[in-house]
Amino acid sequence: MRKMLTSAGLVSSALTVGMMLASPAAAATGSSQFDVVFPGQKPQTTYQVENVGAFNITKGTMTGKSVVYWRILDAQVVDGSKRFTSFKITTRIEERLTQTSEDHVVTSRTCDLTAIVNDYYSWSADGPANTCIAPSTLYDGELWWSSDSTIVYDIEGDANGPITQQLNGSPLIHG
Repeated sequence: MRKMLTSAGLVSSALTVGMMLASPAAAATGSSQFDVVFPGQKPQTTYQVENVGAFNITKGTMTGKSVVYWRILDAQVVDGSKRFTSFKITTRIEERLTQTSEDHVVTSRTCDLTAIVNDYYSWSADGPANTCIAPSTLYDGELWWSSDSTIVYDIEGDANGPITQQLNGSPLIHG
């Protein structure tokens, strides 16, 4: 049986994420979307990821986070079995020497979302359960900064192995 989010859970999740960026900050968000087609009667699902790069003026730090949302495309759910053997997102804070030079990873964190994407058909709230935050780093205004991420997932029962989904990073922050 699938679990449903309660309104109390939505409110507490929104407050938790809101407090993370409560200090004065310059933030930039990049968004990506992709569909996953499962074997058998499992419903096709759309995944959306928002990558947020944020400069905290008060602390002088750069933070990167990725928030994953998803929804089934067909409301008629036929198969409630496990969809993924693995679903992991790696969130990175990246820097560049110039606006056009290549990115260099400064910090990163990999978060395992396998249990939550298997337990819930849809998720539209901001909260710790669907958010991956890279460790903050000191901000240098001479560099160009962004937050980026990659999802690697393995669909249960498709025999194709892991699939890597490259996602759009946040726009650059500078100055």
